[in-house]
Amino acid sequence: MPDPYGDRALLTSVMTEGYDAVPGQERDRLRRYLEAVVAARSAPVHTTVAFNAVYFGYDLGGDGYGGSPLRLDDFPVITFGECAPVLPVGAMVCVATGSDPLYAEIVHREGAHPKVGALGDVPAWVSGAPAGAEGPGRPGDGAAPRRRELLVPDLHAFGPALSLSPTQLHRLRTRRRWINEDGHVVVDVCYPSTEEARRDDLTAYAHHLLTTAREQLLSPLVPVSLAVLVGGTPDDDLRAGLLGLLDTVRGVLNSSAALRTWGHYAMTRESLADCWRDTGPLGGDDLRSLAAAVERAATPARRRYGLTTPVTVYTAVGPRLRGFPGATEVLRGVGYAAAVCRANVALADVVQGDSDQGLFENGSRITLDDAFEGGGVWRSHHPGETAAPGDPLAPAGHGWTSTLPAQSEPEAELDPVDLSLADDASLGIGELLRNDAKETVWRAPLRLAHLIDGWFPLHPYVVEDLRQSHGARPTVRLELDHVGEALCEKETTQDVTSELGDDSGRLTGIAWPRDFFPGLMLELRRLRGGTVIRLASTRLKERVQVGDRETGHFYDPRVLTREDTPGSDRRGDSAVGLGPRQLVMRTVRRCGLLTLDGHALMDRSVLPCAVYGRRPARSQAAALEAAVAELLAERLLAPAFGSRDALGQPHFPARDREPTIPLIGYRPVRRRVIRPWGGMDTETGSVGLSAAQFVSGHLRRLRPGSSPSEGQRAAFREHCRRLGKADGWELPYGYTFVTEHTRGR
Repeated sequence: MPDPYGDRALLTSVMTEGYDAVPGQERDRLRRYLEAVVAARSAPVHTTVAFNAVYFGYDLGGDGYGGSPLRLDDFPVITFGECAPVLPVGAMVCVATGSDPLYAEIVHREGAHPKVGALGDVPAWVSGAPAGAEGPGRPGDGAAPRRRELLVPDLHAFGPALSLSPTQLHRLRTRRRWINEDGHVVVDVCYPSTEEARRDDLTAYAHHLLTTAREQLLSPLVPVSLAVLVGGTPDDDLRAGLLGLLDTVRGVLNSSAALRTWGHYAMTRESLADCWRDTGPLGGDDLRSLAAAVERAATPARRRYGLTTPVTVYTAVGPRLRGFPGATEVLRGVGYAAAVCRANVALADVVQGDSDQGLFENGSRITLDDAFEGGGVWRSHHPGETAAPGDPLAPAGHGWTSTLPAQSEPEAELDPVDLSLADDASLGIGELLRNDAKETVWRAPLRLAHLIDGWFPLHPYVVEDLRQSHGARPTVRLELDHVGEALCEKETTQDVTSELGDDSGRLTGIAWPRDFFPGLMLELRRLRGGTVIRLASTRLKERVQVGDRETGHFYDPRVLTREDTPGSDRRGDSAVGLGPRQLVMRTVRRCGLLTLDGHALMDRSVLPCAVYGRRPARSQAAALEAAVAELLAERLLAPAFGSRDALGQPHFPARDREPTIPLIGYRPVRRRVIRPWGGMDTETGSVGLSAAQFVSGHLRRLRPGSSPSEGQRAAFREHCRRLGKADGWELPYGYTFVTEHTRGR
């Protein structure tokens, strides 16, 4: 069985580029270990928890993280019933008690809105409501939203030595002062902003590791440090590499034939089969009863006269499970997470197998409306024929939107071949790095519109402070620093105008340097009360070429894919005069479904219409097909397969029970720019034969009774110094250090 501390590290540098970039052999090794982790743990394993297992070294022999290098004193402390920081699934925490602290890993998290009834009945406005919502159609001021959440900690994740005895745990549950009667923690989470409240699970956990848990992330005692895998410690490198590793872990879990996933949670198919065969509380009989109850929830009683009015019922899975006889004990501890995930899987199977996109024979339409609140809120609506069909398992938040003021319909619908859709909603919105009494620091990518019209948006905190101290249109001095590049005096310091609204604002009249391009990441700083804003790029260690763009600075790959296309530059954005190859590349990059790392995937069948806005002439279609064949042969585009739902919307990866369709994908090829004296392979970015594989330095467990040599102790101390750690780091007991080396595959 593969081991994070084995002779061959489970995490490799290529995994930081995402699942698609990982060779099959490395995927298989990681898959075998993660399947064993999922089988060994009592709770469903979230993608972030699976990452923890392989990154921090989860022992399958029963010690869990007990033998890992994690420092317990670094864990954030949470207190039952009080306000807490954002703690995503996967966070390692210390639960405060009156005596010995409880060390745990958060394995499940859900909304615990006080308006949800004891049997899962949910007011419509709660389903899909944003954090901080105060009532129907009242989203709150949004400045620093709060939300009540239930956290399920695994109190045995750190092995027997750090676990309480059943008697001690029973005493704490009975007192209900530090954990509730089920062994869970209910807290009011304070979000710094609405943007942070909307983060998806993986992005939120990456942010947690890079901020609150940074010391534990960059510990030189982990099996293989992220800093080693990405080759440095700049925040942008670490963030990109971390998101790539999480994508790899998620892809491996989803690809396992032995596992079944619900969202980010993975369970063994064997455990699900055992549950369906179980005749006890929350076994197969109760799950069937739950599915039948949700199906019938909105079915109106027959009336003798007239028509029945439409009925909509919202049911939260978690509270509803508590209503089954004998369920109390099953729902204690991590058993709650397991029961909630099994129930959602059961409902999903019934909806997919016994209905037509959620529409059942009794006339009701059943859909998942909120994946977070109460363990998942399902919507039962009758008559279901009146609702537009769609993916019944895609949380739509109809409950919340039904309470918002009615909006007029747009005059024109979206072009059906424009596939940019919701994956672009958060494209390049920027990120707040610091906001304190001294200064505000934020980071955002440069967009094509900024370059063309000479403007840049300001962070709302800066807008508010500037408006209060200097009025609605103050002049601001903009100081530019394009690190590693020479700028003329007129570009370095500019007096620009700030246009400030109530909650948004921007700088106008900016003369952007010639080397600036769409996607370039910019960091901006402003001292409190001042009228000077410093704007700087961040330099990469080495120059790279991405598509047609060569750069030595950090960039947002999504913006680069979307906006740095043929026909787009600071003079304008037009496809006029482009040849077939350029038209194909422009269309795929502009209209394809966009991934975090800048890949774009498009339904191949709609490409001709998307290029010309109409059905092309035969000669035009033939020219496009020839261009696609050339681009595929040159590996500038890549073939893939996805699926299409009943509304014609493509999905990638392909979804079950949907027809498979061919996709065409843009892959942003990243090549290090080779200097004349370098001996690096231009295709792979590596030195030497392609059969050689670089292995990062990593820890390895020793056999009982063995000890590391002095040379390995010294090599580990040098390894720590390269990571920027202070002197004094020593190998943990029972481990040696394997120095970086190259081996043949």
